[in-house]
Amino acid sequence: MSYEQFYQLREQPFSNTPDPRFYFDIPQHTEVVARLMHAINAMKGLAVVVGDVGTGKTTLARQMLERLDDDQYASALLVIVHSSVTPEWLLRKIAMQLGVDAPAEEKVTLLSQIYQGLLQIHQGERKAVVLVDEANMLKQKEIMEEFRGLLNLEVPKAKLITFILFGLPELDENLTMDLPLAQRVAVKCRLTSFTPEITKAYIRHRLKVAGSTKELFDQEVMDRIHVYSGGIPRLINTICDNVLLEGFLLRRDRLDLELVEDVVSDLGLGAVNAGSPHPSRRHP
Repeated sequence: MSYEQFYQLREQPFSNTPDPRFYFDIPQHTEVVARLMHAINAMKGLAVVVGDVGTGKTTLARQMLERLDDDQYASALLVIVHSSVTPEWLLRKIAMQLGVDAPAEEKVTLLSQIYQGLLQIHQGERKAVVLVDEANMLKQKEIMEEFRGLLNLEVPKAKLITFILFGLPELDENLTMDLPLAQRVAVKCRLTSFTPEITKAYIRHRLKVAGSTKELFDQEVMDRIHVYSGGIPRLINTICDNVLLEGFLLRRDRLDLELVEDVVSDLGLGAVNAGSPHPSRRHP
């Protein structure tokens, strides 16, 4: 038996793997999406979303990609996985995402291919959008210069491409490596942690999507989870997932504060409340 079966859930509700079915549309995200859609539809060129670790940047990037209908947009999501990315790699990836079948090795030819691809998209009355997740890992001045060069690709009265960069706050500093690029940021959004009320609504939402028909976490437990997570979605997921697992292993129908304290202590996310140590409860 799994904890899903024990708590009568269809699936795990607190996975940290992005899944659009679990997307929780809080007011902050609604505002950010509206700003980004404005940047895209007005072809502003460059928009930036920054936030601390675990605040939902990747989730939001994927949600934006879902919203960009193929009939109106030629969109792509690039995920930067290491800081040694080269300008050549970036240009080739963008070319392939824009439909260039055989990107050239020679840079001048490659840029011409990208321009022709963007022209075709524009002539088809669609807007080209490239979302870049983990953009804070782009740390080379030469890469920032390439972004600026691509933003120079225009037709009369219209830019041909919009970039939306998602990253940690250090992305702001990276952009200043090329000041003309930093000055082209048309829209900037900052993601912050959840309030206590949003944390509780978020937990309830994910449980409901996973098939829960009863409230597994009471108000006091959710308040404590908010304190230990700092309202960071990734940490909320981690704590809740481990509390469910621990409750299952101990065959506990009621998920109480003591379970939360034990889980948080094991994860190293915060000190256990002062006082006598809890007795070992690792086995039911």
